[in-house]
Amino acid sequence: MKKIEAIIKPFKLDDVREALSDAGIEGMTVTEVKGFGRQKGHTELYRGAEYMVDFLPKTKIEVIIPDDLLDLCVETIMDTARTGKIGDGKIFVTSVEKVIRIRTGEENESAI
Repeated sequence: MKKIEAIIKPFKLDDVREALSDAGIEGMTVTEVKGFGRQKGHTELYRGAEYMVDFLPKTKIEVIIPDDLLDLCVETIMDTARTGKIGDGKIFVTSVEKVIRIRTGEENESAI
């Protein structure tokens, strides 16, 4: 099993969620996060004063999937979240050793 963490632009969330659902990937955790990479923030004007915004709002999607859906899931997120502009985000893939559904005690792929 794999855990995919995707950091994307917030306005792309609904499109990505819908595309993953259409691809047969169900269940995800979504968190509002802030951060920066190469983009390094931007400046804004507020009441005539210019100030630096270091951390930009992003959305983190976490999905646990069976190994055989990895390529489909990554490609779906990339194709849907890409705008072609700086700050589109990143995708991280890690291995998951064990998953347990608390309610039933089901384990691993049956618990996803």
